[in-house]
Amino acid sequence: MPSSASKTPLLDKIRTPADLRALPEKDLDQVADELRQETIAAVSVTGGHLGAGLGVVELTVALHRVFNTPDDRIIWDVGHQAYPHKILTGRRDRIRTLRQPGGLSGFTKRSESEYDPFGAAHSSTSISAGLGMAVARDLDGRKNHVVAVIGDGAMSAGMAYEAMNNAGARNERLIVILNDNDMSIAPPVGALSSYLARISSSGTYLHLREIGKQLAHKLPKQWERRAARAEEYTRTYWTGGTLFEEMGFYYLGPIDGHDLNVLLPVLKNVRDAKQGPILVHVVTKKGKGYAPAEASDDKYHGVNKFNVITGAQVKPKPNAPSYTKVFAESLLAEARKDKKIVAVTAAMPSGTGLDLFGAEFPDRTFDVGIAEQHGVTFAAGLASEGYKPFAAIYSTFLQRAYDQVVHDVAIQRLPVRFAIDRAGLVGADGATHAGSFDIGYLGALPDFVVMAAADEAELVHMVATAAAIDDRPSAFRYPRGEGTNVEMPAVGVPLEIGRGRIVREGSKVALLSLGTRLADCLRAADQLGAMGLSTTVADARFAKPLDTALIARLAREHEVLITVEEGATGGFAAFVLQYLATSGLLDRGLKVRPMMLPDEFFDHDKPETLYARAGLDAAGIVKTALAALGHDTRVLAERA
Repeated sequence: MPSSASKTPLLDKIRTPADLRALPEKDLDQVADELRQETIAAVSVTGGHLGAGLGVVELTVALHRVFNTPDDRIIWDVGHQAYPHKILTGRRDRIRTLRQPGGLSGFTKRSESEYDPFGAAHSSTSISAGLGMAVARDLDGRKNHVVAVIGDGAMSAGMAYEAMNNAGARNERLIVILNDNDMSIAPPVGALSSYLARISSSGTYLHLREIGKQLAHKLPKQWERRAARAEEYTRTYWTGGTLFEEMGFYYLGPIDGHDLNVLLPVLKNVRDAKQGPILVHVVTKKGKGYAPAEASDDKYHGVNKFNVITGAQVKPKPNAPSYTKVFAESLLAEARKDKKIVAVTAAMPSGTGLDLFGAEFPDRTFDVGIAEQHGVTFAAGLASEGYKPFAAIYSTFLQRAYDQVVHDVAIQRLPVRFAIDRAGLVGADGATHAGSFDIGYLGALPDFVVMAAADEAELVHMVATAAAIDDRPSAFRYPRGEGTNVEMPAVGVPLEIGRGRIVREGSKVALLSLGTRLADCLRAADQLGAMGLSTTVADARFAKPLDTALIARLAREHEVLITVEEGATGGFAAFVLQYLATSGLLDRGLKVRPMMLPDEFFDHDKPETLYARAGLDAAGIVKTALAALGHDTRVLAERA
């Protein structure tokens, strides 16, 4: 048989899934091979999520072959497994713009394509959204299908089971594909299980099962229970789907997710079945078809640009240590001194740096899965017994556990320490992953200590500060990426709670920074100074409790006070303005200008570009100061 490379390319003929459905079925394996190679080639140029997408190539082909998309809805949970889906749905010509400025999103996005019926970047939302779509379909009297593809760890989150419980009770026609890509649920896949999946998904089998259930309901109660047990034991002896059946789903599988000869007939049977909801358990290999990704699925989950032949990723030599690594090493230093320090992560050990902690202290490291709600309350339980938990969670993911932060941590005043990575704008992952809101949503909670590191040296001290706080919850935030290459302290020293610092003295303009905009404040001060405007630069360090003495001094000694933060409206500036208003410090004519992220969501781009667009770079700060003083920017610039 000739290799796929010597055959006439088929992917070039596919502009939409309708073109795929027009091909002979015998050609689909070749389409899958070409789709896998195109995915690898594209991600090698752009970087992004690779392993999960390679694992669903055959499933993607099968879904678009069997279902009439976009009328039939396919919801890709998380969204980073949807690169092959994007190639098949009219976006191949732009696939090499993935995660690039002005290019395709790294996740599914409603505004990008009619084939993306629901935006997904956080996990475990697909079944809930799919059920909503199925109910809306039935209310409208439509007949289209709704398919939720969930996997890549997303079944570890409680929201998926909440949705399944609701779906099973309602009994709408809903198809859930469980993409099991780590063998965490399935027994080994073989010919027998594939054969049973084809048989058990057939219309005859499903119809007979439904008749059996109806007949059992007409029997005396004791016989009904016996009949139900017999049916369940017979079925689950082969398939192991008891959990899903108990939640009201028809369970089918496990089946080989890389064998189109199995996938196609099963999906056709499921499509044509009148019963619902149905769960199809598909077993795939993360990174399938690309040896480096198969051999190291964790490192190839998300990748930089890479050499397709060798698999070597292009990693620019850093100019400074990353904030994530500084946090990890600082926490290790504290943990070596205090055996009560433990670490909690929600399925992000390498992303948060806790893989380093786990290597040295495996018994004190806890990965709870994609379950931020559970992770926060789990940490609260540890704190209630005298341990010192550090919950390392991205800002955007901590949002999912806000009720637990309020109810289980803050109200009980338990000293859980939140290490909030990816604070501020994150770049290529876009709006769904930006850490924009944590200052406001944590600062609103009584007795919470909220810190923001201005640089990597400050982060070392804030880890030590959090370790020392034993009487209330605390959080410290820091961005993604490299630090500023400042001189690093030998050891972390706890900071005085609620005290900022003056970094540069001036007399006309005061810049009060919270977080890593401090470097831009210093550059802005240089430019303002060159224009004859003496400028003070202060690092607030704490959003809560506020350093009111520092704020009062800045207000009394300067004509203009500008607050600068990497967060949304309602955060640090709101706290400062409330203090100034209630203390009467605004009555003397002080000009206050708050600078924060604009009231909008930012698409993916380079962080420095995004901050410039937001006006939170040095140029934006200078412009704000000059406008507050009523000066003509051009005249002063010429004078400088």
